[in-house]
Amino acid sequence: MEEKRVQNEAQSQNRELTQKEREEAYRQHVEQTTPKYSLTVRMAKAFITGGIICVIGQCILNYATNRMGIDKETAGSWCSMILVLTSVILTGFNLYPKCVEWGGAGALVPITGFANSVASAAIEYQKEGQVFGIGCKIFTIAGPVILYGIFTSWVLGVIYWGAKCLGLG
Repeated sequence: MEEKRVQNEAQSQNRELTQKEREEAYRQHVEQTTPKYSLTVRMAKAFITGGIICVIGQCILNYATNRMGIDKETAGSWCSMILVLTSVILTGFNLYPKCVEWGGAGALVPITGFANSVASAAIEYQKEGQVFGIGCKIFTIAGPVILYGIFTSWVLGVIYWGAKCLGLG
């Protein structure tokens, strides 16, 4: 009887050792596969990426106001539209996600990051159709307020343009 108890205790210790060895092996595996990031490097990359986007925006503004003679407010609208369009095109060619991967929040925070999130959802779900794929997922990602705001501003812009052409505005 005593022999069995000693034998059971030895087996129990072996199981514990095996469990501890497994836990240690798992911890080492997690440590090896988890990417290691330097906060300073990530912040520098975000600063550089966001700065480049802002410099591009400023160049568009300067070109529109100085070279084309457009007033500052209209130039700002054109700048926003060009940055959004560029972001959507780069998202379509799968280049903007690579920029986000490298630059992190520096690429996600500006208006280009918002355009990327809307375009990527539309691209991802386009196979489900125009309404249930693209339309629903844009609502899910961007929110109805933003989509309605864009659509309403477009409609009001067309009405304003039509009124101006007719001499009413």
